[in-house]
Amino acid sequence: MAYKYKRVLIKISGEALKGNLDSGYDPDAVQHLVERIRPVVDNGVELVLVFGAGNIWRGVNGTGMDRVSADYMGMLATVMNAICMKDAMENAGISTIVQTSIPMEPVADRYNRDAALRALDAGKVVIFAGGTGSPFFTTDTTATLRALETNCQAVLKATKVDGIYTADPFKDPTAARFQTISYEDALGRRLKVMDSTAFSMCSDNDLPIIVFNFSNPESLDKVLSGDTSIATVVCRHQP
Repeated sequence: MAYKYKRVLIKISGEALKGNLDSGYDPDAVQHLVERIRPVVDNGVELVLVFGAGNIWRGVNGTGMDRVSADYMGMLATVMNAICMKDAMENAGISTIVQTSIPMEPVADRYNRDAALRALDAGKVVIFAGGTGSPFFTTDTTATLRALETNCQAVLKATKVDGIYTADPFKDPTAARFQTISYEDALGRRLKVMDSTAFSMCSDNDLPIIVFNFSNPESLDKVLSGDTSIATVVCRHQP
């Protein structure tokens, strides 16, 4: 299959790993993610993955905990998610490496851009974990930063809906989906695409953000082929 994008980063929420469970890992949900990823890897797309931590930890979470401590706990949770996915993908025959932003040997290798690029060139999937290594930054920012560092052509944000809407489509039946939207328009409308730091980085570096429904079996293939009919593309200039 001919793809428009050769190398992309997919930002996947931690909730995608827990399936219908309240927290943790659902083996069926994990396998579901592997099944979505495997075909595009087999077709030569170079993939970078970043996972959130929502299946394990969601920040301070009303506990009154210090923000810095809470953020470090979130970083550790993303490492757990990365290890879980690496194991599942390796069992499926997908060569995968995990790099963390903070030293965690022998659990995973320390982040090394050159090593990550070599792995991508060799056809391996690269999972970045541990956030940026600093508190006060979200996994959205991590995804954008790593996408830029590894020369990705787009950030694909995997969600439960097929793009960005004028309102919450689950609550407002009149909500309309944007097929494309500029960074400026999305910012002006206060649309929840990514956090402001991540969004600014994408805008400043002209890195497209593609929001799509990852649960649709055909969506990733279509997005990589350049089909925006089932997604929303945030970019500098609308086609």
